Amino acid sequence: MLEFTNILGFWAPGPVELIVILVIAVLIFGRRLPEIARGLGKSLTEFKKGVKDTQDEVNDVVDDVKKEVDDAVNDNLQ
Repeated sequence: MLEFTNILGFWAPGPVELIVILVIAVLIFGRRLPEIARGLGKSLTEFKKGVKDTQDEVNDVVDDVKKEVDDAVNDNLQ
């Protein structure tokens, strides 16, 4: 892990640092933290759905192009 952080030039937090960050987040956000986490989860779900929809559209276009190429090749062979 040390080599990875040196190559990219930034610091990766360890377990102690993550606990400190979590404690600070609880102190700052308090009761709103569950709402923030819920909103973040919904955002992530929507993002994944958007990525999946886009990938499905790309796959549909690729399938259509393959079908057209196959049809063109078959027409030229006949």
